[in-house]
Amino acid sequence: MSPRAFAERICRKLCEAGYQAFLVGGCVRDILLGHEPADYDVCTDATPEQVLRIFPGSLTVGAKFGVVIVVQDSQSDTFPPGGIAASDSAAPIQVEVATFRSDIGYSDGRHPDSVVLAKSPEQDVKRRDFTINALLMNPETNEVLDFVGGREDLRAGIIRAIGDPVARFREDKLRMVRAVRFASRLHYEIEPKTFRAIQDLAPEIGQVSPERLRDELTKLLTEGGARRAFELLDETKLLPQLLPEIARMKGVEQPPQFHPEGDVWIHTLLMLEKLPAGCSPTLAWGVLLHDVGKPATFTPASGPDGRIRFDRHAEVGTRMAEEICRRFRFSNDDTEQIAALVASHMKFKDVLQMKPATLKRFARLNRFDEHLELHRLDCSSSHRMLDNYDFVRRFMDETPAEEIRPPRLLTGDDLLAIGLKPGPAFKEILNAVEEAQLDNSISTREEALILAKSLISSQN
Repeated sequence: MSPRAFAERICRKLCEAGYQAFLVGGCVRDILLGHEPADYDVCTDATPEQVLRIFPGSLTVGAKFGVVIVVQDSQSDTFPPGGIAASDSAAPIQVEVATFRSDIGYSDGRHPDSVVLAKSPEQDVKRRDFTINALLMNPETNEVLDFVGGREDLRAGIIRAIGDPVARFREDKLRMVRAVRFASRLHYEIEPKTFRAIQDLAPEIGQVSPERLRDELTKLLTEGGARRAFELLDETKLLPQLLPEIARMKGVEQPPQFHPEGDVWIHTLLMLEKLPAGCSPTLAWGVLLHDVGKPATFTPASGPDGRIRFDRHAEVGTRMAEEICRRFRFSNDDTEQIAALVASHMKFKDVLQMKPATLKRFARLNRFDEHLELHRLDCSSSHRMLDNYDFVRRFMDETPAEEIRPPRLLTGDDLLAIGLKPGPAFKEILNAVEEAQLDNSISTREEALILAKSLISSQN
């Protein structure tokens, strides 16, 4: 059963029990736009307790806010009594079922202080964020209920807060970034009053948890329209609040012989523009941050070549990227990959001069495909010379994986067997043997032993 069919079945069972039930929110918006919804939500006049009686395997994580998550085993057509645990073979389908409600007070800027359950869908939609996300659909008839002008805004391509935008954003400050995301992804304009409210409240965006901001910014970067998203973050005054390091790229000149496109900000926007929807989050953040060290290392044109320089900007940028990742509480794995992308993006300029061993070690970087793609985007958004990219691409295509990452010819046990005592020399000799192997100077265990013995003799 598809997610939509499951959501419609939930509505049907609620209606059969005597309740109202509608598809609501982003899924209705996407259906009307001809897009496949990522997930489905249902709203109803049934209370959480009544929903749980109809769907006993449901999750009650949001019951105090009038929300129940109904879970279905994706391998069957039943509502499993064990909820999520009922299926170990595939991810279960989940549909959020929310009781019509009005929210009262948002003292923490995210959760309502209290919830008043309602019987009217009109009351319910007026608590939501934007008009285009407040449409309801009767799944039996496909009739759309619109109490806030959402269909008109869909046709006009407008992101408009419901009611007073200042009040909507004070309820949940993250809605300001969400407005930017919807506008950039859908290629819509933000309605002027809504836009001004974001500008006025932008200094308060820091009240949102780092994790929620991280997730929303990642969506901005990976849903398509990343360039427009960051232009809007800048225009709404959110950018210096969220990522001051990126805001400082504006006006930082670059050497025109390598960057005819303009300053660091323009270069970064051009790269963001080329990010496709659905790209890797770590690649997207690597693109955003790859030149984050340039403003801090800018040196005006001087010397015989009269060239602007950014000495050690990759090294400085790596430290800054790590700090940004810590600030937004990225996982250790993601932080490591994003930092590695920043640290290594300048190494591609040397690939034609690299020894075979050096090139192979470079190609062994974790998720090297992301490094290669970042380099392609970097070149395509500046001087457009792809010689080094093409060289590495051919190398990767023509070189067997076992040559790039061959099994070691010797181990520490082998060194012990030929009389070397444990110590710092162990690592040096093993690395030297591996270097010779990668350079194709040796290829057998016997040759590796001969080399190791000669290195040991030279140290004595």
